[in-house]
Amino acid sequence: MRKKLSVVWKTLSVLLLIYTIIGGLLLPVPRLDIVNETIRALYFHVPMWFGMITMFTISTVYSILYLRKPTSDRDIVAVEFAHAGLMYGILGILTGMIWANYAWGSPWHGDPKQNGSAITTLIYLAYFVLRSSVDNREQKGRLSAVYNIFAFAAMIPLIFIIPRMTSSMHPGNGGNPGFNMYDLHSSMRMVFYPAVVGWILLGIWIATVRTRLRKAEEKILDMEYEKNN
Repeated sequence: MRKKLSVVWKTLSVLLLIYTIIGGLLLPVPRLDIVNETIRALYFHVPMWFGMITMFTISTVYSILYLRKPTSDRDIVAVEFAHAGLMYGILGILTGMIWANYAWGSPWHGDPKQNGSAITTLIYLAYFVLRSSVDNREQKGRLSAVYNIFAFAAMIPLIFIIPRMTSSMHPGNGGNPGFNMYDLHSSMRMVFYPAVVGWILLGIWIATVRTRLRKAEEKILDMEYEKNN
């Protein structure tokens, strides 16, 4: 049953992403001043942030679970979902820069949400630097779990609160109307929502594959250690 369910959601991810790519490039979009056809980037840029937040949330939950009951499996899941979240964060910044170059005239404007996203990325990069600097497995797990919770707590104001309190060119921030108010046309919703689900499922898929690989590597290392001792 579990294997069949896994096949179903993985197949769904592939189908949704195929639909997103085809629909995102071919279906009609609203004709807006300045933005024009670049509005199609919505299907690829915004879902990256949904994916990032989902991956980091799952990672943080497993870090909390690890602190309650330390196990190698929980530590590995937390790390691999953090990897997936960081991947989506970087892709979100890159796709946003491409969109901004056409919509705002240059890739980087120092917009509060851009800056917040960049700082969040650096915070999570530091998470992996911290892990690589500690050799003891248990100490590494505890330190990185605590830091992971701190990183997630720091991400919330950087991405969701500060941009809404300051001047920002992003929709829904700094007094600007959100997409729902002016340009998320019904035809775009037909692609946008499946895109969000598809990209999130892909991130979970990547993280679970990396988790299985890491667990296999840990077992091999443990077997070699027992064999040599």
